Amino acid sequence: MANSRTILILCGDYMEDYEVMVPFQALQAFGVSVHTVCPGKKAGDSCPTAVHDFCGHQTYSESRGHNFTLNATFDEVDFTKYDGLVIPGGRAPEYLALNASVVELVKKFSSSGKPIASICHGQLILAAADAVKGRSCTAYATLGPALIAAGAKWVEPVTPGICVTDGSLITAATYEGHPDFIQLFLMALGGITSGGDKRILFLCGDYMEDYEVKVPFQSLRALGCEVDAVCPGKKAGDRCPTAIHDFEGDQTYSEKPGHTFGLTADFDGIDSSSYDALVIPGGRAPEYLALNKRVLEIAKEFMDSGKPVASICHGQQILAAAGLLKGRKCTAYPAVKLNVVLGGGTWLEPDPIHRCFTDGNLVTGAAWPGHPEFVSQLMALLGIHVFFM
Repeated sequence: MANSRTILILCGDYMEDYEVMVPFQALQAFGVSVHTVCPGKKAGDSCPTAVHDFCGHQTYSESRGHNFTLNATFDEVDFTKYDGLVIPGGRAPEYLALNASVVELVKKFSSSGKPIASICHGQLILAAADAVKGRSCTAYATLGPALIAAGAKWVEPVTPGICVTDGSLITAATYEGHPDFIQLFLMALGGITSGGDKRILFLCGDYMEDYEVKVPFQSLRALGCEVDAVCPGKKAGDRCPTAIHDFEGDQTYSEKPGHTFGLTADFDGIDSSSYDALVIPGGRAPEYLALNKRVLEIAKEFMDSGKPVASICHGQQILAAAGLLKGRKCTAYPAVKLNVVLGGGTWLEPDPIHRCFTDGNLVTGAAWPGHPEFVSQLMALLGIHVFFM
């Protein structure tokens, strides 16, 4: 998966947390080089993000998300060097649509015919750049009047996962549409996926890390995999609260409430033999999931069968409790080193923190910054490949 395409993500303060990180890390895992910029900021600066959740009220709730670190400088952007553009939603587009440099950049992408993928409130920037006139598009429902006024052929977001394609323009209503959104953008870039006919199980729990469940879950679905998420004591349609763990200069990570995550299957009656791989997110959930006998049995069933098991951050607490690290090389969040060593594993230092390792059928990572490596190493074990034509 050579980096045969390079794309740009247009960022801003209080963009939606998932809507920047999921495409950013998923596309890197698929072999795309991704640059992220924000007006007035440089590579190494960060943007605060917003968590928008749908809790049954008339509109979404909002809380503070992770801090997103930029890897390029807006003032140095040369649009000719990019094959496509992604515009996250959230609150950032409201003010980015008023920035003349942003509008001019988007106009260049639009007039060139290069793929543009915009989600949720990102379509406000498209409207300001006159990039939706005469084109079919969707967005978060409240943007309908503005997009109609901008000349768009408005497509009502009848489900939160809806995506619409019109030529080189891909639009989506919310982050629930990421699997199709990313898949369509990948195809527009000339990407072809093979081997995506896999079934994958996620072992979830309350207060698992927000990114560590959503990014790999939606990345694998974008590849065409059938992905289920289960949690002890819960059924399909139930939700798990998540935790945002961020690195903000303290001795350990900070914690804030994250999105709620919807489960897709019942925990009771799970048949591990019907799945091709297991993923264990980190966060605070593994600490108590490691006390659940059935959770440990499921992990053993996958490991004993030789099927891929991918575990990140604190997820290795479950593997250690199940006795599955004996004689295995692995990494984890540094504070989990004791669990790994006491469990008989050979500790691999995560330096830098995004390092991930594969030992036989086991993929381990230290924290969510490692998702591109984590997902790509799991893809390799599953025989999933992305090619560019």
